[in-house]
Amino acid sequence: MIDALLVGAQAVTEEVAAAGAFSANAFKFLAVGLAGLSLAGVGIGLGILGASAMNALGRNPEARTAIAPNMVLALAFTEAIGIYALVTAILLIFVA
Repeated sequence: MIDALLVGAQAVTEEVAAAGAFSANAFKFLAVGLAGLSLAGVGIGLGILGASAMNALGRNPEARTAIAPNMVLALAFTEAIGIYALVTAILLIFVA
């Protein structure tokens, strides 16, 4: 994810050096890097959700029937945000 941002920043500097000004391609690659960086937030969110659910199950194993479905639903919503960011990055690369 950080690599995507670095590639975007490198593309910006190459474009500025070649053209003497910012171009649309430079901003496109920078946007792709930022979209890729958002996947790090999704990964952190998934880790926090999983750790919290395991902590809750460790404290109260009898509440498994209430905790597990809510955990799976929250993980699915968080993963969907990551998929949206990935699709946005891919669309920026190939369409914009």
